[in-house]
Amino acid sequence: MAKDSSDLFGALFDPPSPTRTVPVLVPMPAPGPYSYSVPEDMVVETGSVVQVPLGPRQVFGVVWDDAGEKSVDPKKLRPITKSFECPPLKAEMRRFIDWVAAYTLSPPGLVARMALRAPAAFDPEPMIEGLRLTEGRPERLTPARERVMELAAEGHGWTKSGLAHAAGVSTSVIDGLVKQGVFETVFLPAPPVVAEPDPDYVEPRLEGPQKQAASEILEDVRKGGFHVSLIDGVTGSGKTEVYFEAVAETLRQGRQVLILLPEIALTAAFLERFQDRFGAKPAEWHSDLSPRMREKVWRQAVTGEVKVVAGARSALFLPFDNLGLIIVDEEHDPAYKQEDRVFYNARDMAVVRARIAEFPVVLVSATPSVESQVNGSSGRYNTIHLHTRFGDAAMPDLHLVDMRRHPPERGGFLSPVLLRGIGKTIEKGEQALLFLNRRGYAPLTLCRVCGHRFQCPQCSSWLVEHRFRNQLQCHQCGHNEPTPDHCPECGTFDHLVACGPGVERIAEEVEKHFPEARTIVLSSDLMGVKRLRLELEAIVKGEADIVIGTQLVAKGHNFPLMTLVGIVDADLGLANGDPRAAERTFQLLSQVTGRAGRTGLKSHGLLQTYQPQHPVMQAIVSGDASAFYEREIVEREKAVLPPFGRLASIIVSADTRGEAETHARGLRAAAPQITGIMLLGPAEAPLALIRGRHRFRLLVHGRRNSDMQSFLRTLLANGPKERGSVHVQLDIDPQSFL
Repeated sequence: MAKDSSDLFGALFDPPSPTRTVPVLVPMPAPGPYSYSVPEDMVVETGSVVQVPLGPRQVFGVVWDDAGEKSVDPKKLRPITKSFECPPLKAEMRRFIDWVAAYTLSPPGLVARMALRAPAAFDPEPMIEGLRLTEGRPERLTPARERVMELAAEGHGWTKSGLAHAAGVSTSVIDGLVKQGVFETVFLPAPPVVAEPDPDYVEPRLEGPQKQAASEILEDVRKGGFHVSLIDGVTGSGKTEVYFEAVAETLRQGRQVLILLPEIALTAAFLERFQDRFGAKPAEWHSDLSPRMREKVWRQAVTGEVKVVAGARSALFLPFDNLGLIIVDEEHDPAYKQEDRVFYNARDMAVVRARIAEFPVVLVSATPSVESQVNGSSGRYNTIHLHTRFGDAAMPDLHLVDMRRHPPERGGFLSPVLLRGIGKTIEKGEQALLFLNRRGYAPLTLCRVCGHRFQCPQCSSWLVEHRFRNQLQCHQCGHNEPTPDHCPECGTFDHLVACGPGVERIAEEVEKHFPEARTIVLSSDLMGVKRLRLELEAIVKGEADIVIGTQLVAKGHNFPLMTLVGIVDADLGLANGDPRAAERTFQLLSQVTGRAGRTGLKSHGLLQTYQPQHPVMQAIVSGDASAFYEREIVEREKAVLPPFGRLASIIVSADTRGEAETHARGLRAAAPQITGIMLLGPAEAPLALIRGRHRFRLLVHGRRNSDMQSFLRTLLANGPKERGSVHVQLDIDPQSFL
């Protein structure tokens, strides 16, 4: 029915509906979201991933939660350019991003950027070309063609390569059938990056202690809601198999799982163990992934196609569709701390993410952090103990080698006691591991004539000799130069001397004493991830007699023939002012010695030390970890150090020393007076120069209930602003004190 004239008049002269505006969080260091207008033909909601203009550029962003009314004229706003066809970020993920930004005092856009690390994945993955069987029949039916047609008879689409592989034929067989009209072209969705894991693929092999631990974990998962479990088990106790049961139960509930691992090098062995249990590998997420695979994993995590992701700390910011469990393996590991742009500890943030979304989190370690130990003893975490190794394998017999009584020969670093132990081990066809947490050949090179020391021109650190590569290298900024044959100061030839050992120098000493032994050196600067995995596989297969490594060898590896572990310098980690030095040394040495005897062979550990009476050394050889933790916790409580107090680090850097010091003193003068919080410094940082920038450090120390964030916000607001080359870096809960 036609409208009357008044209706037509109203339609022509009604005022247009107001333009909708939304806040958009862009991946920039801005204090909050910017306002944009929404074109009339575009549909967006809170959490939608969009493209917006920012200055002359187009950037991606997220439609954010409205922080309140703003008097913004929509006509002055620039419109959203595009809304991507991917699921919006869920409310729990947006709350997590806001929480991390507020806690770490980081711009929320930089935190959101970590959740949007694969911009090419924002649109759906293009369909791929495939084939489907038609009613046609080939002129001649060969056995190969018959196999292909039988497989395709169910009517599903196949990729050409997938069908050829499944039928055991060459792709030319498929091409021939296509030419004869037996197959038609169809478009198929992209295949998943990994097959779906089956929680009941294999019956778990669990013994008494593992069964009890698994039942506790399963009970927590079935209850639902937020809670934290800490699996505290000795090396080789079956911790992984226990938390696999939590993974299986979560999969049965139809939810996704995130497993955090501290090192990429651990993923290869872990993926195989996971596949043995669940029939398929988890998706990987770490820095070594190709851009294409990163896009696929991100897209399929956000759509829910990927059920399990195993990855490094950055995987914590993947916007999962239905995350129901986080596992933090080796929860004590310092690698979980990010110290770039946004400073955060992935272990702690995993607990926060689980709390916000109301699901369980499981922390796992043979040497839990002091913070987790305290949370367990106070009842905040449910601690599950595994005191014995799986299969009744014995822990290694540990002994201290007093280097004052058993010194090495002149120019050497291995005591006669350790050398005899290595000889006996390789005679039996077993493997020995020598651990030294120092890369390169020697940490210092100097001239014996004039005393000149080779120092980095950009950093306050010595250049480390890497004899295998004939280089001197700075481990702070990466500066390197060829190893000279004469002193640049006095010009004398053949008088440069290497001081102290690195793993390369230990390898040289080992080859001198055991020339027939097969030796492998494992160090992050000698190999990429692929080569490292090959070397680890070779060790597992028994293709090496002596392994010499840095902390890479301490992390979760299972070497069946390893029966001797020698710690070259057990005192190394104690020689600094880090308040966590004792804890870290205990953890590292316990993890390294735990590589021995994991398959039941009688094993030994020898720790070379000049401080045999040190509490850390006594705790390790006695196997009394609880006594060490009790002592360490008492010391922390007395000093009001974490977890009984709070710390925050402020690093001020600039191109000149004067600029950095002046700005640091200005911040000190602007500090508010708050009971329970004190500001220490400024003082030159232990590494006072890095990459040509001078560094001053302030340390904020407060009680456990101190509002550290408010203190720091006030200090920064009242203090001098960053100008010129000055940069201020904040680190809440610092792990490094350099």
